[in-house]
Amino acid sequence: MNKNPYEVLGVARDASDADIKRAYHKLVLKYHPDKNPGDKTAEEKFKEVNNAFDILKDPQKRAAYDRFGDAAFAGGNGASAGAGFGGNPFGDGAFHFGMGGGAGMDDILREAMRGFGFDMGGGRGATQNRAGRDLLDEVVIDLKDAYFGTTHTVNFSSKVACDKCHGYGTADGKAAPTCTRCGGTGYVRARQGFFAVETPCPDCNGLGHKIDKKCTACDGTGAMNKSRSIDVKIPAGIEDGARLRLAGQGEAGANGAPAGDFYLDVRIRPDKRFARNGADLITRADVPFTTLALGGEIEIETIDDKKLSVKVPAGTQVGEKLRVRGHGMPTGRRSDSYGDLYIDIAITIPSKLTEKQKKILTEFAETKSAKKGWF
Repeated sequence: MNKNPYEVLGVARDASDADIKRAYHKLVLKYHPDKNPGDKTAEEKFKEVNNAFDILKDPQKRAAYDRFGDAAFAGGNGASAGAGFGGNPFGDGAFHFGMGGGAGMDDILREAMRGFGFDMGGGRGATQNRAGRDLLDEVVIDLKDAYFGTTHTVNFSSKVACDKCHGYGTADGKAAPTCTRCGGTGYVRARQGFFAVETPCPDCNGLGHKIDKKCTACDGTGAMNKSRSIDVKIPAGIEDGARLRLAGQGEAGANGAPAGDFYLDVRIRPDKRFARNGADLITRADVPFTTLALGGEIEIETIDDKKLSVKVPAGTQVGEKLRVRGHGMPTGRRSDSYGDLYIDIAITIPSKLTEKQKKILTEFAETKSAKKGWF
């Protein structure tokens, strides 16, 4: 029996998608096998977290669970401990993620009704001939990489279409003929009183097609495990938590079905020099008191390591922010479109003064303006 996905992720039933995603990222990093080598308890927790997120991130699966509980996924129609989380198929820390190729709400209800002896019709056909499962990886990059854009290479092993049979599972490399008994639906019907009961077709075992001679390379499945490498281009200006999708780069489907998709979640490390607010960047600059009082210029470093001279107006206060247009993050709208850079004004008080400096400051402190709190 699956554990309550809300309890596994530690979120309320009315949690938003963002709350669910945050909880998932926190837990999956905590229990990741690479961080807990040989820890069977952490491995099980890792599986539970992925299983729970697989349900709650999908609106249809979440709605089905909220209404039917574990019964919504009876018979393999949803996330389960055996739905692809039995190991870590990525060699570099990524993991298999059963996002695609699953049953929709109509399939869940149809299968549930079949179990009670009702015929809803409109079956999707061969249950084993659906699209391959999606794959998910996560990468953590620096803010500078997010500014310029970068490429992340993922090395992993997954199911791909068999080279010998082109994914059809047949000895001749051609699509298997439609099963004549079930007409390609994968089910046969029988009347029981007032109801029509559907059961998997005994001739094709629910596939919807019948393979007379199997491919010897893949034993008729149409897919085999293979080491793969994907270069994922991360665009300039990408935001923390963004998800990139590569259509058709996921796990191969069975018997010629389409492949799933590949997803990459992008996380951005905190930067020592810059904070980010959307497309804008914020940095701190320590400015001498005399420059703040009299005005002048300061030199700052931008995120692309350029030196920039910025004018400081006379009378600038500590805590104010100076705005420099066009030196923030790329917005992605146009090649020349950037956010702004804000300079948070701070001041460093000297710990040692010369006698001359002390005399000047003492004389200033005795002036009328200073006594009114100007300094």
